Amino acid sequence: MTRIHLLFPSILLMLFTFSACEDSPTFKNRSNRLGQSVAGEIGELIVVCEDALWNSDLKPYLDTNITQFIMPYYPDVPTFMLKHKTPKHFDKGNKRYRSLLFIALDPNVKGDKVVVEKRKDVWAIDQLVIDITAKNTEDLVNFCKNGGLQAVHAEFDDMEWRRITNYFRESNNEKINNQLGETFGIKLAMPSKSILVNERPNFIRIEFPIANRPIEFSNAGSQDRGTVLSGIMVYQYDYTDSSIFEFDRLIAARDTMLKYNAPYEIEGMYMGTQFADLVYPEINPTVNYNNTISGIEMRGMFVYVGQPIYAPGGAFWSFSFKHPKRKKLVCISGYLDAPSTTSWTHQLREIQAVFKSVEFVD
Repeated sequence: MTRIHLLFPSILLMLFTFSACEDSPTFKNRSNRLGQSVAGEIGELIVVCEDALWNSDLKPYLDTNITQFIMPYYPDVPTFMLKHKTPKHFDKGNKRYRSLLFIALDPNVKGDKVVVEKRKDVWAIDQLVIDITAKNTEDLVNFCKNGGLQAVHAEFDDMEWRRITNYFRESNNEKINNQLGETFGIKLAMPSKSILVNERPNFIRIEFPIANRPIEFSNAGSQDRGTVLSGIMVYQYDYTDSSIFEFDRLIAARDTMLKYNAPYEIEGMYMGTQFADLVYPEINPTVNYNNTISGIEMRGMFVYVGQPIYAPGGAFWSFSFKHPKRKKLVCISGYLDAPSTTSWTHQLREIQAVFKSVEFVD
């Protein structure tokens, strides 16, 4: 799999919407509300096509453009893992997978056009199905070469966190949201049984329920269960001007807030941002789920610093924005501390879904 930066979906879709390229997809929406929930794992994407297509020159393009990686984490965190099913196999089994990509050949397709259709809630609530149809394999490959799969990936990527956000909205976290509203003027959709574990002036840490994920040992054929710790830290400080969103200023403020509010179990050590070539933090513009709050997201790694020794850390994904009434910059910073031998996709998606859910309450 080629290492690719996760592109900002709304910009990507805008490029495809206004492109004159024949291979650019035009998505059609069809909705059919059902009472069943989606099945499968977060990050799992089912590709339904004949074996001949799956094993053709199309396969490397699917792997590169649909898998992609959420950057800049180490080990690599794929947005999706592809799983192949033939149409016959799919028809006989479960159809409620959260993400489905159908690829087919149809001699009735006119010219070298590639038809792309998006369908929602086909066999389950919050399911996303995308169909790609072309006259022949050559047209499909050309479609991929011209960037057609980038917009397809963006659709699946956007739906992945929205689905989790919708699920979290059903959780009852009224007590925590009351505190978030009082301190920061916001509310969030969070996992059920989330716990407020640390509260200081201008700072709150919320811990998500501890998860266990299987660990695969490289030198043995056995598996064990590994503890995955995750949650969010919410903090704020005075908003001055738009330059407060510059990379250096966001990093400086983050490290200052963590130094005084995120101590390690060893005295004098605290959570700090990791700076290395492979995992150097990066920022991108983003918005919340309903486009009412715009700000800057930052992704990177953290380690515990403050002493001659250092302790391993994990990943973070944050969203910083201005509160229009309180004149404060508010940051929702999700963190993940998990073994490197288990996938981080699930927890990182949950963190993304939580900060994307943010709304103002005053």
